[in-house]
Amino acid sequence: MNAEHMAAIAGVGIDTADVARIRKLLENYGEAFLEKTFTKDEVAYCSSKADPAVHYAGRFAAKEAMAKALGTGFSGEVSMKGVSVYNNENGAPEAVLDEGAARRMKELGGAKILVSITHLKDHAQAVAIISR
Repeated sequence: MNAEHMAAIAGVGIDTADVARIRKLLENYGEAFLEKTFTKDEVAYCSSKADPAVHYAGRFAAKEAMAKALGTGFSGEVSMKGVSVYNNENGAPEAVLDEGAARRMKELGGAKILVSITHLKDHAQAVAIISR
């Protein structure tokens, strides 16, 4: 990758989530886990699926990937519910940042955060890229 392309990227994050672990959190903590971790829109989306745990795992991995791309993890102004994902009219995932996470992205010189999610029966993975 040449220097021009490198300069266009302000941050990258990746994460993998174990579907069985997320399923166990859902079974053991239910609404408390959902309330602490996901936005209402994320809960509505994931709960509408045949196997919600797979989709929650994908969203969980995306949140982790975004926090890594922001360079903070979940600390300071970046929280689990402060980074979220919704699906646009074409079904593609799009990142949504609250005020604190958006401020951190701007500190990095980022203009947009892109997110991609994939999942299988046992694992979900996501990548987040902050572009300038």
